[in-house]
Amino acid sequence: MKKLIFGLLASAGMLAGCASPSNSVDYAAFENAAPTSILVLPPINNSPEVMAPYGLLAQIAAPIAESGYYVFPVALVYNTFKENGLTVAQDIHAVDYATLKSVFGADTALYVTIEEYGTSYVVLSSDTVVSASAILVDLSTGERLWTGSARASSAEQRSSDDQSLAGMLIEAAVNQIVETLTDKGFEIAGIAANRMLSSESYNGLLYGPRSPKYGQPVVSQRKQ
Repeated sequence: MKKLIFGLLASAGMLAGCASPSNSVDYAAFENAAPTSILVLPPINNSPEVMAPYGLLAQIAAPIAESGYYVFPVALVYNTFKENGLTVAQDIHAVDYATLKSVFGADTALYVTIEEYGTSYVVLSSDTVVSASAILVDLSTGERLWTGSARASSAEQRSSDDQSLAGMLIEAAVNQIVETLTDKGFEIAGIAANRMLSSESYNGLLYGPRSPKYGQPVVSQRKQ
């Protein structure tokens, strides 16, 4: 019986190892479209934190611009929608591609969804977590060019020297207070945005025309 269990575990491990490379993105459509500009739409927020869209939106333009694309100013984009009676992200995401293309003149639009954002306390730990996903769409054809996702946590940035139960409880409580008061989510949102979108990140955007690395083969960029 033990041999059977060990055999099953070994097989599962082999399958998991074989499955990991499938995470790579197919860039064929992205390369063919060769976009130069990206319109970032207000994110849909599935987290309980009402400030999440603003926290992520404030950080999302930097990795896109650094990757070599023109990014429409997020404040200008938001105000344009607001002046036309659109203030809910779900309604904005439902606007047809032709209208977005006509109003902004963008090559592509980035549709972002936030799944986690903020600081939570769970008995022995307190972490600030941000996770999001994004889809890049060609506004001329409606074709999906790229999809990506990322997650970042404040737990990655610290280690505890006191492993006693009392020590862990105190550390968790202190971390929750500090990270809430200092809006740690804003910092973590920047890390998550960079991981998801940067051309220097695995499965991130291709290098844009404003990047000195524009046209670099995909294989040379995509390394874990």
